Amino acid sequence: MKDICDLCGSSEGLVEYKIEPSDATVTLCSNCNSQITSGELDENHFNCLNDSMWSEDSNTKVLSYILLTKLGRQDMVDMMYLEEDEQKMAEQAISAESSKLVYKDANGVELQAGDTVVITKDLDVKGTGFTAKRGTAVRNIGLVPGDDKHIEGRVNGVKIHILTQYLKKS
Repeated sequence: MKDICDLCGSSEGLVEYKIEPSDATVTLCSNCNSQITSGELDENHFNCLNDSMWSEDSNTKVLSYILLTKLGRQDMVDMMYLEEDEQKMAEQAISAESSKLVYKDANGVELQAGDTVVITKDLDVKGTGFTAKRGTAVRNIGLVPGDDKHIEGRVNGVKIHILTQYLKKS
């Protein structure tokens, strides 16, 4: 085990963290570890990923990729270069985690990628200047990795994230 966190460089309460489903491990401080295991990531703390994503250590790069994906930082993910085996490990970890999540609509019905849902309330769509009207069908939805409270879908030709509490499966 190293004497500093592989992500942020802190030396407080170091632990070995296993990247599931592989046997790969990284050294994390107590702050990084508690946020990752709870799933409640503080984006300000994880600004450290700007540096760790360029690490020479494959496991650190893979974990940085996974966390950036969870944080929705596609701009950063797009800049990263992973070797083929690193990319495979990252995708397995992301799919293993998202397979644990259960996405449910407002009525408690389980949602799957590709489903069609109907919006149950008029929703103002930030940054677009339009309102997604109640009763609008959203076809071929996508599941937001690491967040079972949101889905992705197209409304008026714009790809948006929608809270599952305002949807019902059709």
